[in-house]
Amino acid sequence: AAGYSVGEFAALVFAGALGFAEALYAVKVRAEAMQKASEAAPSGMLSVIGRREANYKFACLEARKHCESLGIENPVCEISNYLFPDSRVIAGHIQALEFLQENARKYYFTRAKLLPVSGAFHTRLMEPAVEPLAEALKSIEIQKPLLCVYSNVDGKKYMHSKHIQKLLVKQVVSPVMWEQTMHSVYERKQGTEFPYTYEVGPGKQLGAILKKCNLKAWKQYNHVDALEDEEAAET
Repeated sequence: AAGYSVGEFAALVFAGALGFAEALYAVKVRAEAMQKASEAAPSGMLSVIGRREANYKFACLEARKHCESLGIENPVCEISNYLFPDSRVIAGHIQALEFLQENARKYYFTRAKLLPVSGAFHTRLMEPAVEPLAEALKSIEIQKPLLCVYSNVDGKKYMHSKHIQKLLVKQVVSPVMWEQTMHSVYERKQGTEFPYTYEVGPGKQLGAILKKCNLKAWKQYNHVDALEDEEAAET
């Protein structure tokens, strides 16, 4: 199992590592703390698709220099999500993101679209949210997962409960390594069949990303919309 950003809590509940009610409590604390951190500075997230020549880190460096020229101290502009080859989400101060949009062609970005979110999630601007989540997770019993769960922080399997506790906190200020996670999940010997993959929840974005990362694995992909099942049951 693997979950994208906050979906990691759902993956851990599915794997038996977290109780459903406890996970909801942690998600509530996390959401409120991240919202509060977002209000401290005008920030956001920029979805970027680049050509092969694109150098995202260099673009972020120049955007930070631009912010410094505006008088912003310790500006933030960094990759916050690795989605699929040539696709990233860059997050940070809004002035940095606007600079990247205006100079998209210079950095070989074919698309640079601001996302409708309130802050720069998965960057150091979320540092005020770290302590509240760490405290919440200390009060929750975490078990060793019954099946492999892959972490957003490094794309590797969680080892034990303390490891889960540590990385769920680190995830708030670390980029989501989703592309790397896809490679870890589907790595297998030549000739070995790919497993069935189920995306649970609204939308098929993770399926679309899987298709870009691993076309053969995507052929075994299915989408499960829990809301549709509930509506069918009610009628």
